[in-house]
Amino acid sequence: MKLKSVQSLLTKLIGFDTTSHKSNRDCIAFIQNYLDNLGIKSEIIANDVGNKACLWATVGPQEKAGIVLAGHTDVVPVDGQTWTSDPFTLTERNEKLFGRGACDMKGFIACVLVTIAECDREKLLRPLHLAFTYDEEISMEGAERLTNYLKNQKVKPAWVWIGEPTELHIVHAHKGVAAYLTNFTGVPAHSAQPDQGLNAISLGAEFIDIIQHVAEQKKSNPFSRSRFIPPYTTFNLGTIKGGTAENIIAEHCELLWQIRSHPGEEAIALLAEVEAMASHALNPRLAKFPNTAAMRTCTCFDIPPLMPTQDNPGEKTLARLTGRDEFEAVSFATEAGFFQKLGTHVVVCGPGSIDQAHKADEYIAKTEIIACMGLLKQMLEEKVM
Repeated sequence: MKLKSVQSLLTKLIGFDTTSHKSNRDCIAFIQNYLDNLGIKSEIIANDVGNKACLWATVGPQEKAGIVLAGHTDVVPVDGQTWTSDPFTLTERNEKLFGRGACDMKGFIACVLVTIAECDREKLLRPLHLAFTYDEEISMEGAERLTNYLKNQKVKPAWVWIGEPTELHIVHAHKGVAAYLTNFTGVPAHSAQPDQGLNAISLGAEFIDIIQHVAEQKKSNPFSRSRFIPPYTTFNLGTIKGGTAENIIAEHCELLWQIRSHPGEEAIALLAEVEAMASHALNPRLAKFPNTAAMRTCTCFDIPPLMPTQDNPGEKTLARLTGRDEFEAVSFATEAGFFQKLGTHVVVCGPGSIDQAHKADEYIAKTEIIACMGLLKQMLEEKVM
């Protein structure tokens, strides 16, 4: 029974703790060995340090543009969450399979691997590519590295299917997201003599006010007929650190923040807007200490949005197979934008619900796995394959 096969494989995938700050190499090695046993060779694309890697494999004929089945192997942390069962041991309760990554998104990966194992690969008329990445949950560096590799290899698939949890709804657009780290350097002094110093935390507070001001402007002017919720660009204040003691004028402060840009606006332009306003507001104070005081922003990552494309074969195929004729836009980001930069079509559609992702007792319903397996089977049986 395919469900039993998927569940067995998912048990093994969940057993690898691939939290983003840890290595995913053991999980990737397991998948590579699984494919080797099927006679399928794969390529490993490692990061610079070598502790993380993507896997790329091709099944079927090489001369045609193929279909990519893509997923990320990393998961979010379980720290501070209260789980009913061990998050890295797949546990079944009430027709649901619980475990970190069950829906986001090792469930889809397990479905893909079992489908590849059980299909008649000799009958494929076009290639199937498997793309499994790392660090999707933090910077998406894995997807960027893999797609740069494919670009250098001149690989351009017909379309890419990313199996993020959408309850098998078809997503063809999502917002971009960029993260920035802004550092403020002040001048330390005794708190009894504030005029002799420059408080970096105070600079950070003014910068935060500017971000919130721009955020309110965007909220007050939503995009008309937007399909996104919310229908405007959003900002988030992630973390802030600074100061050493309550009686010392803070010398350092750093702010980690984010822009989730609505299509039609670019994060780089919004960053420039924030920085221009901050420079106008803070430069008079910084100028009093020209050799020491400073404000600097660096980009942590900039994840491109997914934009709808004309005549997307992925949309058409999945719409026909699922019976859904509506395509959705979502505010969360995926690796889709990096694949789209290859000049190919992309669609996001996978088993499980995003509402279950990142939470304690993350799960995927068995019915979702069965539906996903049916979808993959139908696609392989189509004449186009």
